[in-house]
Amino acid sequence: MDILIYLDQQNTRTTYIFNHIFNHILGLNIEFTSDSIFFTNSQLPKINYSKKAFSDELFFYSSSLLFEDDISPQNLTISLYRQVQILFLCNKSVLPFDPFAASFYMLTRYEEYLPHKKDKIGRFSFDQSVAYKNNFLTTPVVDKWILFIKEKLLDKFPKIIFKKQKFNFINTVDIDNAYSYLEKGFFRTLGSTIKDILCLNSQNIIERFKVIFLNKKDPYDTYDELLRIHKSYGLNTIFFFLLGDYDKYDKNIHYLNQKLREKIKFISEYCDVGIHLSFSSINNNSSIFVEIDRLRKILNTEITKNRQHYLYLNIPHNYRNLIQAGIKSDYSMGYPAHPGFRAGTSYNFYFYDLEKNISTNLLLYPLSVMDVSLNSYLKLNPEKSNELIQQIINNIKSVNGTFMSLWHNESLNYNNKWKGWDSVYENMIRYIYDE
Repeated sequence: MDILIYLDQQNTRTTYIFNHIFNHILGLNIEFTSDSIFFTNSQLPKINYSKKAFSDELFFYSSSLLFEDDISPQNLTISLYRQVQILFLCNKSVLPFDPFAASFYMLTRYEEYLPHKKDKIGRFSFDQSVAYKNNFLTTPVVDKWILFIKEKLLDKFPKIIFKKQKFNFINTVDIDNAYSYLEKGFFRTLGSTIKDILCLNSQNIIERFKVIFLNKKDPYDTYDELLRIHKSYGLNTIFFFLLGDYDKYDKNIHYLNQKLREKIKFISEYCDVGIHLSFSSINNNSSIFVEIDRLRKILNTEITKNRQHYLYLNIPHNYRNLIQAGIKSDYSMGYPAHPGFRAGTSYNFYFYDLEKNISTNLLLYPLSVMDVSLNSYLKLNPEKSNELIQQIINNIKSVNGTFMSLWHNESLNYNNKWKGWDSVYENMIRYIYDE
């Protein structure tokens, strides 16, 4: 069904956010007009997004954000509507806020274009976000706002038929280090051993010896368990492999290592595989093409999926680089240090380049929760982690959205800092399917 939308002025910002909400999420076709007479006479379901209402349409008061062409600090006042935080408050409108401007602000990551304090390695930190500062980081507020729009449409135009959305789960695994001790080469192994001796870490020394010389299973070799869980629950699983050159933050084994290449090929028989672009690729555009080509040659197929190592996003620059490199979908939209919704949504959405004011075809998949966020950053125990995971799952199920988890092969070895975590990963999956 078509919906007619009145705008004083149509531009790339309005086209982008109305297409996302009405077409991409609600499954409706939309037409735009700036002809008030044509709009008033139309018999279609219609929305007026302007400063002044006409007659029998659904009227949403328009903030200025979507009609600007620059990037400037926004005067955000936060309030609550039906227990959901709202932005861009307004009066004389069908809702007490402008859901289109608010959604645009969140999806485009508008605040990340503004001056902000970065974390120690140069990333936008979760505690700088409006979502964390106002206690809605773990709520998919954009999805909630779209439901408010949907309800108002149904009240006004009860014959409208929407696309049926259903809860979805994407299970992802990052391979930063394929093995803990194996395949590291003589000099890396020697250096690590000397370091353990100096630090009096006898446990690592003994375990390394057993793995290398006595055929004990490498602690990071958890692939059989990951594939068992994948098959047991029929999961939609994506593995992302780091194939960058060795560097301070990129420490996987060499991409030419035969054992690694065979493992990648084996996993690709059961799961989707994407590139895990290195930390160093952020500041070295050419390495993006090199790393993607390495995986392409291993699998003999085009590589279209990516996740940034360390979830390092430098918006909009690395998204532009991904587009140039032929990446179609990116799975990095999340905070390393805290679970929740960096863009306020659990649904995938297209990257909008605010500096150029253009919409793109790069599809972004928001991350919901990561193992390292719970354990290393928030220092939660397994019980508290289970509680937070279930809270986020429930929030997503309430909007029929998508829950995407990020686990690592090394976090399933259940030793050292992962001791006692042997139930968290599968408990998460059971909770999704038992509810």
